Amino acid sequence: MGGFSVTVAKATSCVADLFYGTDYNSHLGTKRGGLATYDAETEQFTRSIHNLESTYFRTKFEDELDKFKGNSGIGIISDTDPQPLILNSHLGRFAIVTVAKIVNLQELETKLLAQNMHFAELSSGKTNQTELIALLIIQGKTFVEGIENVYKHIKGSCSMLLLTED
Repeated sequence: MGGFSVTVAKATSCVADLFYGTDYNSHLGTKRGGLATYDAETEQFTRSIHNLESTYFRTKFEDELDKFKGNSGIGIISDTDPQPLILNSHLGRFAIVTVAKIVNLQELETKLLAQNMHFAELSSGKTNQTELIALLIIQGKTFVEGIENVYKHIKGSCSMLLLTED
């Protein structure tokens, strides 16, 4: 299980709402927590991921909230993989978080490796399912096509949030 949060603010910083929204989901996972924001002024993503196995989300992130800037962000409480991931692809730069249980993960990993794709994020020696989902997305010509590609190929469940530069 896991839970995620998204915040988009028109004229103000999203950081406080994102922090508290993500913290609210802390009961849904105890392994990892992460935040990512996008600052349109500097055109930069900021990301942080912490291990939550020995302490609470709030205590891990409170001291570094000042480094996050922007009016849009995504957060995750995960019981599986470190996330959010930030990728740069032909679709542009984007951050992604997922809550998923992919039954055919190894089959998809084998297919993607056969297509000369690579996996940079390993979680406990296994493929990070969020990265696998991101690689399926970037096979599309658009984000919409990519998301449709995810749902065409995975067996199991997958909920996701993408934070793009747009």
